Amino acid sequence: MSTVNEIINMGFSLHQEGNLDDAENKYSEALQLDSENAEVCNLMGVLKLQQGDVDTAIEWVEKAISKTPNAYFYETLFQAYIRGGYYNKIVSREHEITKKFSDNFSLLFNIAIAYKNLKKNKEAIKYYDKALHLNPASYQGWFNLAHLYSIEGETKNAVSALKICNKLKPHDEDTEYFLSLALMRVKDYDKGLKYFERRLCREAAVAMQEKTYPQKASRERLWKGENIKDKTILVYYEAGFGDAIMFARYLPLVAQRAKKLLFMCQKPLAPLFRDNPNLGIDEVIDKFIPEQNIDFDVHAPLLSLPYLLGLKGDKVFAYPEGYLRPNKKLAEEYKEKYFNNDKIKVGIKWQGNTYYDKDRVIPTEAFFPLIEVENTQYYSFQTFEGSEETEKLTSRYNVIDIGKDLIDFSQTAAALINLDLVICNDTSLAHLAGAMGIPCWVTLPYEVNWRWHTDLSVCDWYSSVRLFRQKSMGDWTGVFEEILEEMH
Repeated sequence: MSTVNEIINMGFSLHQEGNLDDAENKYSEALQLDSENAEVCNLMGVLKLQQGDVDTAIEWVEKAISKTPNAYFYETLFQAYIRGGYYNKIVSREHEITKKFSDNFSLLFNIAIAYKNLKKNKEAIKYYDKALHLNPASYQGWFNLAHLYSIEGETKNAVSALKICNKLKPHDEDTEYFLSLALMRVKDYDKGLKYFERRLCREAAVAMQEKTYPQKASRERLWKGENIKDKTILVYYEAGFGDAIMFARYLPLVAQRAKKLLFMCQKPLAPLFRDNPNLGIDEVIDKFIPEQNIDFDVHAPLLSLPYLLGLKGDKVFAYPEGYLRPNKKLAEEYKEKYFNNDKIKVGIKWQGNTYYDKDRVIPTEAFFPLIEVENTQYYSFQTFEGSEETEKLTSRYNVIDIGKDLIDFSQTAAALINLDLVICNDTSLAHLAGAMGIPCWVTLPYEVNWRWHTDLSVCDWYSSVRLFRQKSMGDWTGVFEEILEEMH
């Protein structure tokens, strides 16, 4: 008859081979002979975790710990907790772990992960610090710590952590991209723009042009900042509408350097850019043109322009206020139709593209106290996703839904110019208002995008924009109380 250890070894061999059902039978056989065997209970937990049965895995590992509370079993338990999203259970064992296993990197690291997922960032930072003191070569530890520092506005610490990541994993795409965001957030654009070339949207934009125009848009023809005074350049969009509006400020500089500038943009933006000959664009492209019918010598993605232009320091954002202008005739038409009153006219928007970021979405109820301010007339500029919320405002207040009539950004600009103030989330409307020099109050979530920098008392990109940030995660009430004070 086989001994318990022999049966365990047979089960373990089957387990390693991936034969989980037979391994489970052997472990069960061993437990019939020795029900107090903690090692087998833990192995059953590991096996159940591999089968995707998280709750049963936890039961088995907790049995193992009740018999022999060693660090290895706790590591298995925490893996199961993380797999099941039971972060509170990890935190509940925090003191137990720090008392018994204060020198165990894996357990401290998992406590940090739990706090991070519970959005208790300061506690997470504390445990990443403890874990990294034990294992300073952990790339993932430094990377996660950098992200938390960034959320908490400790951007210099984020930069330091990402520089360590860069040493641990040289030339890593993710590291260099996130380092670029941290550097730019502290206004170190000299270094940040170089690393910003590692962004995924740049690669996607270049690859798309390479596929669309294989003869003309080869990577060898990417503009690298060289003299192009006798050449035609194709600049094309990447990322969202707001990015295109923000970086359009660099098009006049490119136009000054090139013989001819072609600009490919998203269709809703094309009429706006055609309304602005001051940008120096020779041709705005918003539809497919066969390769034989388009002619250019070099090409470049839009967000690369400040780097390719060699802009340093404050020159990155030192461009004329109001570099975008509305169509005058259309602006007059909108004035007559919507804005012919003597009240303070305020445009609002609460939601952008939630595919990228849901934290920026403002509940429409947050606007209620603002709308009640005397002598104000509010206009909803919400379009598409999020417009279903407009009824919450229009059913209660005299809010004019202008968003339903706005098809493109030329129309939006023509309407915006008639406003006294815009109040919106971090979205393309904020960039359009800023680019037009219209007063705009932008509400920011707790985790602030890199472009707004660390000193939120000013907006370096647009002098007409003011920034209001959440004091704690998810707290829009505090933001709107601050705005309401400003309105009075």
